[in-house]
Amino acid sequence: MEMMRKLSAVALGAALIVPLAVSVPQALAETPANILVIASQIDDIVSLDPQESFEFSGSDIANNMYGSLVSFDPADLSKGYQPDIAESWEVSGDGKVFTFKIRSGMTFTSGNPVTARDVEYSLQRAVAMEKTPSFIVTQFGFTADNMGETLKALDDNTFQLTTDKKYATSFVLNCLTATIAYIVDSETVKANEVDGDWGNAWLKTNSAGSGAYKLVNWKPNESYTLEANPNFYKGEPAMKRVVVRNIQESATQRLLLEKGDIDIARNLSPEDISAIESNSALAVDNDLRGRILYFSMNQSDPILANPKVVEALKYLADYEAMANSFLKGQYTVHQAFLPLTYLGELKEKPYSLNVDRAKALLAEAGYADGFDLEIIVRTAQERVEIAQALQNNFAQAGINVSITQGTGKQTLARYRAREFQIYVGAWGPDYPDPHTNADTFAHNPDNRIEAKLTGKLAWRNSWNIPAMTAATEAAVAEADTEKRAQMYVEIQRWHQRVSPFAPMFQKIEQIGRLANVKGFVTGSAITAAYYWTVTK
Repeated sequence: MEMMRKLSAVALGAALIVPLAVSVPQALAETPANILVIASQIDDIVSLDPQESFEFSGSDIANNMYGSLVSFDPADLSKGYQPDIAESWEVSGDGKVFTFKIRSGMTFTSGNPVTARDVEYSLQRAVAMEKTPSFIVTQFGFTADNMGETLKALDDNTFQLTTDKKYATSFVLNCLTATIAYIVDSETVKANEVDGDWGNAWLKTNSAGSGAYKLVNWKPNESYTLEANPNFYKGEPAMKRVVVRNIQESATQRLLLEKGDIDIARNLSPEDISAIESNSALAVDNDLRGRILYFSMNQSDPILANPKVVEALKYLADYEAMANSFLKGQYTVHQAFLPLTYLGELKEKPYSLNVDRAKALLAEAGYADGFDLEIIVRTAQERVEIAQALQNNFAQAGINVSITQGTGKQTLARYRAREFQIYVGAWGPDYPDPHTNADTFAHNPDNRIEAKLTGKLAWRNSWNIPAMTAATEAAVAEADTEKRAQMYVEIQRWHQRVSPFAPMFQKIEQIGRLANVKGFVTGSAITAAYYWTVTK
């Protein structure tokens, strides 16, 4: 998932009034005891339709409005996928047919029962509409032509999914936790279809789920408001209403939190986090997320195609210095393409700043006097600061770096067209399975420019890797989970040694909250935020 997409929020509206801060020293105003108010950056939301939504903020709201066949336990995300709408499942001997038994007694917020017919409709809808995230399900061979046979309800309580070939069971089930696989109320959505649009126009601004909350309103770039589902199968949430307000500035979020006008602030700078930590009425939580910051080296450039140059540049990044200064508390040094906590995680960090070694490698490559280099980077503070730090360190080895800043759209256009030398950017998983990042960092089945595999970072960097591509394809098909995990460990070690990628950091989300607010789960590296777990 490219880092052009991020968080979301909502105004309180006339029906809800949050008291202002009182004037008594050190006293906080209080939001109502059964209402959760969050400040976040949610201007990325373009649709609330789970079969279309592909933004981080959209995932947060969908995660609280919908259920899926399998999901996660917010009390212990490390357990991996767990039963949700499906109470159990079986996999055929050939590994291709998945048969799910649907939990009885569940209802949508409309009151309609949740059945296998709704599962069939939702997953067929994901395939047929062909929206941006559809690849998460269509990669298993589902098409508009065959979905009637490959995604079908056998009866009201049984749903069957048939893949085109054998994949790792964990891979299939992990993909079914993604937002696009959330289950919608087929009766309600069908009643709002217009001209065969599968109800997409209506569902962009409405909800039809079985989750803990239903939508009250969404004001794009302003806020959204959710109302608790009293019939949620895990129990009615303590927070009867959730309001998420779009507040862009860290300083504003901090001020609202200090006054007690909000319960949670999700986009605070290291400086504001530091100030909150000294306030006994407030608390800070840290959660390791899935975003990876990296720089990459275009292999179509004759200088950067030299393996010794690639290795030298990896030794010219001062990872620890960056993590301990302008990234302090919000990123941790990480040098593998899979986020920590994923199956097959690799904690080894083989690179650190070593100018002498870098100079020796450059001399061996024939560039003892250095060369000129351009870094392209999106105009975002943390990324620009990383580019500037690289510029300073590269200069110590005689490399003259110019930095070209641009909007996310501008820099991605050059990156996807292979028209760059060094790219500084970020990548986040599309679904909670190791293949999501292995498929882009270590898989390139066709390196020709006309192939236009722009979704694969290996292709964007002109990196032709038939052997690693084969290894990645073998890993995604491995049924033995332990063996599969070890395969990803070995692929990442190989990738660290030879790839034109230098993964540098993994994101830590720091949130500020009122000290009496408990149980807010941001989703860690694998999923989205949970509101129904919150108490005060």
